Amino acid sequence: MSKVILTNEVSGLGSAGDVVEVKNGYARNFLIPKGFAVVWSKGGEKQVESIRAGREARALATVEEAQTLKARLEEKPIRIAVKAGKEGRLFGAVKTADVVAAIVAAGLPEVDKRKVEFVAPVRVTGNHEATVRLHGDVVATVTLQVVAAK
Repeated sequence: MSKVILTNEVSGLGSAGDVVEVKNGYARNFLIPKGFAVVWSKGGEKQVESIRAGREARALATVEEAQTLKARLEEKPIRIAVKAGKEGRLFGAVKTADVVAAIVAAGLPEVDKRKVEFVAPVRVTGNHEATVRLHGDVVATVTLQVVAAK
């Protein structure tokens, strides 16, 4: 087992600044090369504090603001126009950056694309769901209305 310091939020593992213990291969082959973590060391405690301070600055200020944004995201579907072939199959898939761009186009505040997760890959037109982690325990379920671009 290896101790690592997370530099980004990793779903199911922790948030930036957390010190976690993971299997050696997971740390060596995935977390560290992708930049999601660094190896823990005694001198790394200063780094943990700076990472946590940066996370706090980027996070929404209060839970109340997150609840307000959650209500606004969930009240109406977000429309995404993408290239599609016959029978509604997409050329590729809808990406998290597409969802963020559609949220901004709908007049809502920008969210971090790393906080957007799909229940399943979106590869056909129609209504789909995605979750947006806004703050700690505040998670918005967004309805995506995927349509073929003209």
